[in-house]
Amino acid sequence: MNNTLTTFKRALLGLSLGALASIGGHAFAQSPEPAFSVGPRFQESSGESIYRATCQACHMAQGQGAKGAGAYPPLASNPRLASAEYPLYVVINGQKGMPAFGKMLSDEQIASVVGYARTHFGNQYPDAISAESVKKLRP
Repeated sequence: MNNTLTTFKRALLGLSLGALASIGGHAFAQSPEPAFSVGPRFQESSGESIYRATCQACHMAQGQGAKGAGAYPPLASNPRLASAEYPLYVVINGQKGMPAFGKMLSDEQIASVVGYARTHFGNQYPDAISAESVKKLRP
């Protein structure tokens, strides 16, 4: 009897885990986890993919920022993004608690992610940022 009960519990556990796995995959299919780059440089190329893989860890998915162990300023509706030079400088060189990404991102990637932040999250700064403008700000 005890052996039959153990076999039944294992079968029930296996079925339950299988059901959860199949349901869970569909429930999260609409919001995939960001893929993280491996190596000294980021592989993402679009502003959105770079933001999701890197920036949203601190600035949050909707750019609202966060406070807790540290203060992560919001990018949402942020007037400091009006001038492209400020966010470009910060991304390249870092500032306070934010690390420098200048050695990990190309000029094109920096232009793309800063352009993304300046045109999303309630920001409407549509002037385009070129890779050449990033290059001019590098040390």
